[in-house]
Amino acid sequence: MSYTRSIELFERAQQSIPGGVNSPVRAFKSVGGTPLFIKNAKGAYLYDEDGNQYIDYIASWGPMILGHAYEPVVKAIQEQAVFSTSYGAPTELEIKMAELIKGMVPNLDLIRMVSSGTEACMSAIRVARGYTGKNKIIKFEGCYHGHADSFLVKAGSGVATFNIQTVPGVTAGVTNDTLTCAYNDLQAVERLVAENKNEVAAIIIEPVAGNMGCILPEKGFIEGLRKLCDAENIVLIFDEVMNGFRLAPGGAQEKLGIAADLVTYGKVIGAGMPVGAFGGKRHIMEVVAPLGNVYQAGTLSGNPIAMIAGYTLLNVLNTNPSIYKELDEKTIYLRDGLNEVLKAWGKPYVINQLGSMISIHFSDKPVTDFASAAAANNDLFKKYFHAMLKRSVYLPPSAFESWFLNNALTKEDLDKTIQATKESLKEITE
Repeated sequence: MSYTRSIELFERAQQSIPGGVNSPVRAFKSVGGTPLFIKNAKGAYLYDEDGNQYIDYIASWGPMILGHAYEPVVKAIQEQAVFSTSYGAPTELEIKMAELIKGMVPNLDLIRMVSSGTEACMSAIRVARGYTGKNKIIKFEGCYHGHADSFLVKAGSGVATFNIQTVPGVTAGVTNDTLTCAYNDLQAVERLVAENKNEVAAIIIEPVAGNMGCILPEKGFIEGLRKLCDAENIVLIFDEVMNGFRLAPGGAQEKLGIAADLVTYGKVIGAGMPVGAFGGKRHIMEVVAPLGNVYQAGTLSGNPIAMIAGYTLLNVLNTNPSIYKELDEKTIYLRDGLNEVLKAWGKPYVINQLGSMISIHFSDKPVTDFASAAAANNDLFKKYFHAMLKRSVYLPPSAFESWFLNNALTKEDLDKTIQATKESLKEITE
């Protein structure tokens, strides 16, 4: 398999772009080697600049839930683009999008469109502080909520991939207002809240984490957070940038049966376009300008191209709920096949999976938080990644990222992936 063109493009990119990429994980530094430059994609497959085809388990980090270049979305974008790509003024499409989301998601009264998941999470924190009049937030080690200053304190995959422990540019004041706990450690959260009585504005969490691999909440953990927030006047924020509209039509709130106060969205909500949103209970969201004094704005928020792409995709998901059953069945089939191969391999491993999110960890202990994910044999994952790539299977280029399945994947694709894993494990341990 030749990567000549990708190598040439990466060398060229480094002359104009920091590190040759516009988002760090794309640089392949965690796994080594040269990043692939993608030319096009269709359905479950990526095609690089050298003409190689890959079975895709990134799905653009989640949004391509029905596969790449999904025809109804492409057609809707083309039809909308002829009217202009942006107005900077309200459109009916924004209303239709908000109404559709509210119809799919429980416990959502008002929603504000933004242009990225980072912006959504940053805004939700500001709203929580404005609503409660308190300054501190609690986040979880290994959860990644974008690159706003307060979220880079013990963040997940984005910084873990590069072994960055302290991010220059994040002030001591921001760090002091950001309290961190291990994921799945409810007692540690309770201690932090007690030690900072009446100072914590919000707890923000990926209800199903995807930035230290796929990490599931243990029984009682999220429920305990909900109870604690109710007792202490703390805003519970679900970061559903990954989970939203992927785990279920109503996201993690529906899947786990727990209501958050504020929820942030991205990924699937834009069908691959740069878009995000935050929303929640009316009495909290009413502090947002122009209703209230918490200022948040965005010139391209509610961009018509992003709105029509997201609206088209969400409408398909909303009217065809069987898609989620199909995705779950495909992921379970993959999980069971991988489990059989890994078990026969005879070395330690863990597979975490919920819905269409899944990850493999080469560990002899359960992987339930960032520390246990980091303690896995991630050097072995690097070898596994490249062995799979050689067999035309494109996995996330980091041990700290969840895999995302798309519904264009066929049983043949899944069987090829399972067989590729069998061959790869044999290769890397011979």
